[in-house]
Amino acid sequence: MIHDRFCLQILPSIHDKIECLALESSSMKSVLHASHYANLHCLALHNVDEESFRSLLADRNLSVPIFMNQITILILACSPIENYFQMLSSVAKIFECLFPMFMKLKYLILHESSYKNCVRLNFDDPLILNFRSSTLLYLDIKVQSYDDCLYLLDGRFNQLHTLIIDVVNPINTGAVDNQDHLPNIKYFSFSCNIMRFYDDEIILSLLSRMSNLERLNLYIMFNCETTFIDGNYLKKNILNSMTKLNEFHFSITSQSKKGLCHIYSYPSKMIYYSDITNQFPGGLYEYVRQVSLFDEKPFEHEFFLRIQKSFPLLEILCVKNKKPQSRKQSNDNQQYLSLIQFSSLSELRLDDVHDDYIEEFLFHTKTYLAKNVNLFIEYESLERITHDFTRECTRINCAKVVKLYLCGNGKLKCGNFLRKYFPIANIISPRRY
Repeated sequence: MIHDRFCLQILPSIHDKIECLALESSSMKSVLHASHYANLHCLALHNVDEESFRSLLADRNLSVPIFMNQITILILACSPIENYFQMLSSVAKIFECLFPMFMKLKYLILHESSYKNCVRLNFDDPLILNFRSSTLLYLDIKVQSYDDCLYLLDGRFNQLHTLIIDVVNPINTGAVDNQDHLPNIKYFSFSCNIMRFYDDEIILSLLSRMSNLERLNLYIMFNCETTFIDGNYLKKNILNSMTKLNEFHFSITSQSKKGLCHIYSYPSKMIYYSDITNQFPGGLYEYVRQVSLFDEKPFEHEFFLRIQKSFPLLEILCVKNKKPQSRKQSNDNQQYLSLIQFSSLSELRLDDVHDDYIEEFLFHTKTYLAKNVNLFIEYESLERITHDFTRECTRINCAKVVKLYLCGNGKLKCGNFLRKYFPIANIISPRRY
């Protein structure tokens, strides 16, 4: 009823004022057909998949007047699919038919509803050979490897002035041999937080090709043989040679056998924060979605409170600590603890921790977990902490787990007690992930 009134009455009355539409896949056709949008130039499509996207493009009443001639800004948020490879294939097929239809496209952003649903394209995929445009100026995308980054800069987007890219694998295989100058690039944002670079020259050689760079974001990690990457390094190797640079945001971690150095700009715009220790001073990091914690000294309850307050939109948390807590509160005193609340958390990794940290997160008197959490944990530890899946103080948070990834070397006993304790969880054994 509301949708019909919106399409039949409201949209026709304001159609000439509409410049941007954000649409769900289920309603995008009816909204676009509701009126003639002469000034529409920006389109955000949410929860789209290959089928719904192709159906939209096949509609000749929309494709020629709107998609081919009007849309200059396109934001895509693809529908999450349980099987990641099916989702990747779906996105690749969407991209294959995108540029031939959106012929005036200048800005393209591949968005995701949450960080755990992000799709990383691989340009070795034969499905996306036609990923090129002579009009595109701005591209925001996540890819598999550093090679994919070089692929995007090989001239297929010869007008591109902004590239925002996030990669997993930082290794340069040499498969993309491209050393051409990139004078059009004014804004470059590069992040890689899963794996570490072993050679800083990989990044430096790429930046040296961008002589007109005005804005730069670097969120990366290095393994260093001799010296840490610090302020002097940045000045000598980056800032001194970039005379037009006027904005630089960074978070750079360098690690050697002797220790670890982390330097970052503030206020921070990074989406990752890795290897946080007890020395973390706190602060507010509104952009961070993924955090990893590691220390050889124990994490206490107050430390996790500091983490919660510093990262209000945290989605993925990985904890690594084998040391037992020093100030572990007894069950009698738990009612006086400040409750930790991770309201946006969707993935929690506790597969390399002492049992105390499993209690820290599963006791509902210590931590409040949001619904639909993915939990990675050792089966033996889970069995101990839950008292063979009978303990009441861990039952509430366990009932919120939607995917339970069990690891460990012991024999798995996924019986009725476990399944009742995790009533909505899809239980996945190590042999399946």
